[in-house]
Amino acid sequence: MQRRSPFQLGLREGPAARYTAGVSEPGTLFSHRSFAEFNLLPQVQQGLDDAGFTRCTLVQAEVLPLTLAGRDVAAQAQTGTGKTAAYLVTIFTRLLATPAPEPRHPRALVIAPTRELVVQVAADAEKLGAHTGLVTEAVFGGMEYREQRAELVRGVDLLVGTPGRLLDYLRQGVTSLRGVQVFVVDEADRMFDMGFIDDLREITRRLPAPGKRQTMFYTATLSARVLQLGFSEMRDPAEIIVNPEEITPDRLEQELYHVGSREKFSLLLGVLAREGCDRTMIFVNTREEARRLVERLERHGYLARGLTGSVIQTRRLKVLSDFKEGKLPILVATDVASRGLHIEGVSHVINYDLPQDSEDYIHRVGRTARVGAEGKAISLACENFVYSLPAIEKLLGADIPVKHADNTLFLPVQPRPRPQPREQAASETQPSSVTKRRRRRKRPGEAKTGESAPSS
Repeated sequence: MQRRSPFQLGLREGPAARYTAGVSEPGTLFSHRSFAEFNLLPQVQQGLDDAGFTRCTLVQAEVLPLTLAGRDVAAQAQTGTGKTAAYLVTIFTRLLATPAPEPRHPRALVIAPTRELVVQVAADAEKLGAHTGLVTEAVFGGMEYREQRAELVRGVDLLVGTPGRLLDYLRQGVTSLRGVQVFVVDEADRMFDMGFIDDLREITRRLPAPGKRQTMFYTATLSARVLQLGFSEMRDPAEIIVNPEEITPDRLEQELYHVGSREKFSLLLGVLAREGCDRTMIFVNTREEARRLVERLERHGYLARGLTGSVIQTRRLKVLSDFKEGKLPILVATDVASRGLHIEGVSHVINYDLPQDSEDYIHRVGRTARVGAEGKAISLACENFVYSLPAIEKLLGADIPVKHADNTLFLPVQPRPRPQPREQAASETQPSSVTKRRRRRKRPGEAKTGESAPSS
């Protein structure tokens, strides 16, 4: 029997609805459904098989029956639960249902708030769509402006981008979004946090009308403002919430230490030594603190690199690559790296600074204990940021277990080497300016170098 795409069978209509995923066991990640049950096209199923995806996660099991039938959705689930694969399977299935037009303009668009997430989604699309023959292109700021532009001119099927760089190309007329059949906003709540809403609205005005495209919003926190924006851009949307009472991974162990700011680094050294952190993400609130912390860790024998918004894009990608490959054991990051990135095997997340936004705590600790793995989140609450703790625990719905740090957990901190005084350093390497002047000064009647003195 020939397999037919759900989009060739027609779109399913129905009223807007709110879905809450059923959970067979408390804290479970995977459902009882397999991808094979959806009778996917062979090209799509082969990509899932190659990636080792057999059973659906809860969000995939709830979303796919709706999106494969053409429904618009706004989905909320924990980070690391397979939201990206859910919308990529839908995109591939729909695009393969009809031949690519000429010229080849994007037929699917994924918008993400950060460059790192765009790169991650594009990599996942290349992996899962390896047998589809579809062309994926990522556009984001910081590098390869001409190369990305040239790829758009040559033609793409799936376009993944940040709002700023995408609008730049659209305003130049490099490509058109009038042929987009599937529109996805990933980490929709972050769009508000980073001030991209005006850009997002301009992008949607360049798309076909909501009734002529399929729209999906995915996020870890589905706030009222996200729903308001999403429903204005959707037709018959289904709101899907998976495990709303569990906003942190079930296998995540959390602990918190109250510590003074002056003793915080000493405690961090003790925690790193005790935990044996092979792949650890340490979060801070500012770029300057990230730079300073990397310098202090390296001075104490740890290999660490920073990931902040001030790092140039080529450097950021290299740091992320080294961390993913296990070459870099410690990554010090601001919240620019805490959303959407899937890095396998992160054993520990350490909040060196408690985040000032309670939702950022959820996204930080979501970097570990992903897709059913175990992980540990350790927070150091000093007097500078402890004021955000009540809001974090209110969002969690429970107190973070507090641990007592005894004296053995505070390790000695090596003082920063003092730079030599400028005058002292100069005297050790070259003659002083006074000495130079004395050497240049000639006594009356002294012959110049290379001349003989006049005879009397």
